[in-house]
Amino acid sequence: MLVAQNLHKTYRRHAVQVQVLNGLNLEVRAGEFLSVVGASGSGKSTLLHLLGTLDAPDAGQILLEGRRIDNLPAHERDLLRNRTFGYIFQFYHLLPEFNTLDNVLMPAYVGHSLFNWWQTRSQWRRRAEDLLKKVGLGHRLKHRPRELSGGEMQRTAIARALLMNPRVLLADEPTGNLDAEAGGDIVRLLRELNREERITIVMVTHNLDIVSATDRVVRMVNGTVTDDAPGVRAGQNFQQPRLAAV
Repeated sequence: MLVAQNLHKTYRRHAVQVQVLNGLNLEVRAGEFLSVVGASGSGKSTLLHLLGTLDAPDAGQILLEGRRIDNLPAHERDLLRNRTFGYIFQFYHLLPEFNTLDNVLMPAYVGHSLFNWWQTRSQWRRRAEDLLKKVGLGHRLKHRPRELSGGEMQRTAIARALLMNPRVLLADEPTGNLDAEAGGDIVRLLRELNREERITIVMVTHNLDIVSATDRVVRMVNGTVTDDAPGVRAGQNFQQPRLAAV
């Protein structure tokens, strides 16, 4: 479904050039839950940003269902980011002045014209409410981020990422700011969404304790991806407390 071919990416920090990706190749299968692991600074987040067209490679290409997407015009990449890809970050990026429901609705606000939004706002509101119920926050619609726990904020971010029915969910250290119990429940939720919605998920993480919930694990080393992560097993039964504990 999603293919990275011979990706190169270098960043300049002052007078120093730092090569982050060095001829990276990766194939993501439709409907799979893939984990990408590696040491801090190995380029995991850079890879995710390139896959989701948040950044562009210096060389190489990214294909979505056979179509190259990294070189599309800006407005087409905007549409991809709004409707095809959903994003979850380590830092929740919730707007503090908005309540939970409005934060989830944000992709619909920015993805529609004012006229179209007013015509369809009721259906988007119902979808947002349904998603918040699905992630266990149906009772928190009017709460602002400061009134939520870390796990609740991350579940709000997941609901926001799902609002536009994306086909691919890109998760960048989604449990990085959570304790082990809350983090385990977030991964369990992602696994349930993957199975029930058949949404393709790519998750980058340094936490090897959570990757057993996923279908496949690859490791980033020296700016490339190995086929398998030695010593790390995916596809096992992942037992964590139920979502109500978050």
